[in-house]
Amino acid sequence: MSRPCIALIADPTSAEGCREYLATAVELLTGAPPVRIDARHFATDGSGRGVREGDRLRLRVPEEGLDLVPDVVVVYEIQPHQRQGLAAFQQLLAHHHAVTLATGTDAWRTATEKNLTVERFARDGVAQMETVVLSRPGPREAEAAFDRLGGDTWARPVIGTGGNDTFHVTTPDQLKDAAAFYAERGSDWLLSRDAENVMPDGARHQFRVFVLDGRVIHAREHIQPRTDIPCNTCQGATAIHLSPEDLPARLAELAVAATASVGLPFAGVDLAVENGGVVFEVNVHPAFVDGELELERVAVPYIQAHLDALTLARGDRPMVAPRTRAPLGRGGQLSSH
Repeated sequence: MSRPCIALIADPTSAEGCREYLATAVELLTGAPPVRIDARHFATDGSGRGVREGDRLRLRVPEEGLDLVPDVVVVYEIQPHQRQGLAAFQQLLAHHHAVTLATGTDAWRTATEKNLTVERFARDGVAQMETVVLSRPGPREAEAAFDRLGGDTWARPVIGTGGNDTFHVTTPDQLKDAAAFYAERGSDWLLSRDAENVMPDGARHQFRVFVLDGRVIHAREHIQPRTDIPCNTCQGATAIHLSPEDLPARLAELAVAATASVGLPFAGVDLAVENGGVVFEVNVHPAFVDGELELERVAVPYIQAHLDALTLARGDRPMVAPRTRAPLGRGGQLSSH
């Protein structure tokens, strides 16, 4: 089997750097780097075009001199507010039966818009903390929701990322401030009962569980010493890596169920073990941390899933990966290609 042509479509303005992990994984598995494409070219009003090439799809970005017929299309590191702009491109990929894990426009939207996630979890019986969706509520509506949820709550925007614009709300004044904050930005928001996911030493903790094709492939526990701040690594939480077998069985079951509920083939699920196990959210493009470890445990399996889909589509024998050592920069971080 010849080396496949893999298009890696990502947003180069993102600070997360997931595209570097994925590019390295492609080279480890195929012996050749991917063709990198700025995702903005295929967003609404972008210059990128997809045209039929026999029974396949040709991608063209004239201003970048790109013209290729990829065997595999990997779409990743698309920030939540930008995802809707790629819906038409995802539909194009699906229409032409492109080999990709990125064609689920409904799944992307359900996981991205947290009000839809709450509705889907309620429909499918996925455990979550009690939540009220608010859209520019008046003082009485907001206060009624706050009281109903016990006066210890978290406010978060319907569409957000990295725990930004998320607040621990425990007083009427904090509730007013949160309502004003979201109203100023024209954002609908959610108010959820606190999960009381606090350890004996006073630090908050939750889990990030990576699910691929219905199984857990990796997990982290996030420890946040500041109890009023979300347990995101980009907000200062410390990540403790766990093997799938070390994750509580209840959390593994919940993570798989939550991923299936929103309809994604791959996701990073945030959840807590308290309250019998509850899911906070499902991340379409979860960030990778700590260099080589999550390269091996998450990025490589994710790219391998694309190659397996290509093998299935072609009826070929599975590719034997070269798997040379990943190039790492100083401090164990991935180097750029």
